[in-house]
Amino acid sequence: MQKIPGIEISAHEKSKRIIKIILENEIIDKLIFPFNKFDLTALELKPFTRFTIAKSFDDLTNNKLSPLLNSILKDRSTGCFVIGPKNISSKINDNFLVKLSTAITHLIGTPNHDYMAGKYYARFHVKHEDNSDSYLRKAYRNMDLHTDGTYVKEVTDWLLMTKIEEQNVEGGETAMLHLDDWEHCKDLFNDPVGREDFIWGSPKSKNIDYKVEHPVFTTDKDGLPNISYIDQFPEPKNMKQGNFLQRLSDALEESKNKVITKLPVGYSVIANNYFWLHGRKPFKKNKELSRELLRIRGSFFIN
Repeated sequence: MQKIPGIEISAHEKSKRIIKIILENEIIDKLIFPFNKFDLTALELKPFTRFTIAKSFDDLTNNKLSPLLNSILKDRSTGCFVIGPKNISSKINDNFLVKLSTAITHLIGTPNHDYMAGKYYARFHVKHEDNSDSYLRKAYRNMDLHTDGTYVKEVTDWLLMTKIEEQNVEGGETAMLHLDDWEHCKDLFNDPVGREDFIWGSPKSKNIDYKVEHPVFTTDKDGLPNISYIDQFPEPKNMKQGNFLQRLSDALEESKNKVITKLPVGYSVIANNYFWLHGRKPFKKNKELSRELLRIRGSFFIN
């Protein structure tokens, strides 16, 4: 593993495909000043300020962090990392975590506009009661494996999720699956229905007023499978497509090779959105349950 002063880099304990990056106290302390230069309103309204704090972060590592993060995400054998502070302190509040997430993503690429939130990132709570129109906030249902960006026109190369806070939580673990570890990938990928165009819509809460068409499976530059799929939003055109989606859903959820992990508060998970799927296990019922997450998704820089 590459060595960067102030940063611990290792394979994640649950999967050698996931790289674990721990920020030492000295890095966190040195981020306070550049992060305090801009409040969240400035970051939301002045896009160039996001690159300013990203550069400050990269400069602390002698510009070694950005190449490392990009190499992890673009490497088919990995494609995912978790990153966060070694120690949580009062310095690391929700504003700090928004800025840290912003800096990380702007070392990787350009975030998409999040229509649900109306800005480049979205924050959302999962609580005991929910009457929303998707599984995102439904605490006691399994959120099946999926990729992001299936129903938007923007390219979605990668996804970041940051755990800002949680209280009275049991369960709700993150579930992930790399396509190359999926036992049924070859069978589903070789089914010609998976290469047909499917219609993908979205519920009102997503604030998208159009539908898109694309196949479930495509290929990367080496001819390996890529996937774009979520169980809630496809609109099958016929019996053949409907049955294919059922087979796909069942085969993903029954996989024995899912990585089940608990993301600590203050940590982010960032994954390549073409060959990693993600989901969430149900929470144990608790009227005081609370979890807040932050989401940013976007495309790699075009060099």
